[in-house]
Amino acid sequence: MSSSGTAPAYRRLSVHERRSQLLGHALGLFAHRRPEDVSLDDVAASAGVSRPLVYRYFPGGKQQLYEAALRSAADQLEQCFAEPPTGPLTTRLARALDRYLAFVDEHDAGFMALLQGGSVVETSRTSAIVDEVRRDAAEQILAHLAADRSSGSQGRGSPRMRMAVRTWISAVEAASLIWLDEGKQPPLPQLRDWLVDHFVALLTATAAGDAETAAVVRRALALEEPDGAVAELVRRVLPVVADSGHLL
Repeated sequence: MSSSGTAPAYRRLSVHERRSQLLGHALGLFAHRRPEDVSLDDVAASAGVSRPLVYRYFPGGKQQLYEAALRSAADQLEQCFAEPPTGPLTTRLARALDRYLAFVDEHDAGFMALLQGGSVVETSRTSAIVDEVRRDAAEQILAHLAADRSSGSQGRGSPRMRMAVRTWISAVEAASLIWLDEGKQPPLPQLRDWLVDHFVALLTATAAGDAETAAVVRRALALEEPDGAVAELVRRVLPVVADSGHLL
């Protein structure tokens, strides 16, 4: 009771607000438990509502709720790589990875279930949602590489460049799963920096055999700073190859 002797006013949630509330609670549960281990009763209890109310908003039951929660998570992941196209490429990439890895850290079990598959609630629709996230991430990275300025690519980058970017995205996913399996070690900043180094190395190796990628890499390197990630990587690599002059 309030000091005036009246109960606090109850505000009825709109359809959108209620649906968002239920999705939020579902995401929280799916984040730390396998999808098949989460029931509608669990979602209702977490949200403090009745099971029939959950069914009212998701008449398709748990499958519909899971797909909607997955769609919400995918929207968040797609935003991770949304970054203003200014400044050194490695700085932009590091910021995007910070957001992506923070999502992995927060939704650990759910992220593993999402990417490893095998869930009893997995369908062609859920697989399509995951693939959409991968495609969107690739397109955003290619945009940051300014691939649309390269000749003969119709703004999509050369086949080798696109393969390199998609390969790196797969490596980020694999590294994220291994990081979770290894007890979240090494610390996230170290994992992020290693993934940025991996991207630079993969793109550079691709540029050695692809003229279009080489032109993109030259433009990207022109924006890098003497104390930035690329310069630091070069300084760390040189001692490793210093005794290999016979290869030149």
